[in-house]
Amino acid sequence: MSATRRVGALLRARRPVLRAQLTLLYSGLFLAVLAGVLLATNLLYGHTAARAPAGTAPGTADASSRFDAGPALVGLAAAVVALVGAWWLAGRFLRPLHAITTTAQRISATNLNQRLTVRGPDDELTRLGTTLNDLLSRLESAFTAQRHFVANASHELRTPLAGQRTLLQVALADPHADLASLRAACTEAVELGAQQERLIDALLVLATSERGIEHRDPFDLAQLTEQVLAGRRAEADERGVRIDAGLGAAPATGDRRLVELLVANLVDNAIRHNQADGTVEVVTGRAAGGEATIAVRNTGPVIAPEDLDRIFRPFQRAGGPRLRHRDGHGLGLAIVAAIAGSHQATLTAHPRPAGGLDITVAFPADR
Repeated sequence: MSATRRVGALLRARRPVLRAQLTLLYSGLFLAVLAGVLLATNLLYGHTAARAPAGTAPGTADASSRFDAGPALVGLAAAVVALVGAWWLAGRFLRPLHAITTTAQRISATNLNQRLTVRGPDDELTRLGTTLNDLLSRLESAFTAQRHFVANASHELRTPLAGQRTLLQVALADPHADLASLRAACTEAVELGAQQERLIDALLVLATSERGIEHRDPFDLAQLTEQVLAGRRAEADERGVRIDAGLGAAPATGDRRLVELLVANLVDNAIRHNQADGTVEVVTGRAAGGEATIAVRNTGPVIAPEDLDRIFRPFQRAGGPRLRHRDGHGLGLAIVAAIAGSHQATLTAHPRPAGGLDITVAFPADR
């Protein structure tokens, strides 16, 4: 773009078109009303003079004609006052919009944590600021989820990819390798590939959950939980874990698929981080305020209170920085927290004194 075009674009951007339009509108309405009042007064005065008694002094008509300049001077002064006042009033009215525009121009992908200052009565400008803040929150969540996904994926995929490459290199470099050893190496490589695929699926679910939900549909939390439990009872029996369920109706709205994943990860975590002859208790229902709730309580190892925040982070476990477990990748409770956050649901967790964990998720009541 040439310098002339850039200057022209800048001038057009700075031209107070809306303020000028509002000024003309306000002052025009005021002057129109004033002109109507003056015209009506002049007509009334002229009508009164025309009907004056016959004995009226002759100089009276001349005085009336000399007074004709008065309304013009009054109108001119009123026009100046109206224009100045309308310009000031339009600027004051547009000041919040100017502040919104200035702040929005400063916000970029690197500082999406900034928000517009929303003050004043609940009018159109306040609602515009609130809407833009909500939009910025969703954009920030999307960028944060993208960064987390890239960081987590690069960190967690590096180890299995290196192991898979080493496994195949050793098999190929062995001059005495036979069909059986090569088949075993290929089988192990396929298993490592399957683990990577499960990890990528879990990371995609986590990123999707952190990004937020795009549509809401009604569902019954009890029905979703019943479906999840039906597919988990065989694994629980194999591990010697008893599942006790009390499923009361719990209607809510949200992304049904994500909520089902939330319930599945809660139940999987309770079953896999348990003990022989342990129990898992799953209860759904409605709280006093109308919230749809699901509570999952399980026996298991003792969890220190200071480790609660850690276990809801990706790839973390209680008492250690990273998780390497044959049953998963340490993303289960992180996915639960992300899905709960995207639904504005309240998640509470308490370690049990004898071991295990109590987790409750309360979805907002339908209004």
